[in-house]
Amino acid sequence: MKYLIQIYSNPESRAVWEGFSPEEQAEGYAYYQGISEELASSGELVAGEALADISLAKRVTTTDEGALASDGPFAETKELLAGFYLVDCESEARAIEIAARFPESQFGLIEVRPVLGLSGGDDL
Repeated sequence: MKYLIQIYSNPESRAVWEGFSPEEQAEGYAYYQGISEELASSGELVAGEALADISLAKRVTTTDEGALASDGPFAETKELLAGFYLVDCESEARAIEIAARFPESQFGLIEVRPVLGLSGGDDL
């Protein structure tokens, strides 16, 4: 079963990160790399990426005249998606176990969601 582990950021978590020294930030990146390597080795990692700053986002709107891309951000929230891991693991409990390893879980900024196949809800 595939699960999307969404990692969010908010002002509090960003302040913690920005308060780290360059060495501490390097350790943080290494921590995530270690999780990625472990999940790749176990065959559970499908994909995982950090996302660029929300200020670089584009909102795409289509009309009869075509597509229009406008600058972001557009979310009216303090919590913004910062990255994700797509895992293929045996159970929701295992996906939650993986998600709990991310430091953002201390701020309640991790979400685990089952992934539906394009054929619809029968994939759960």
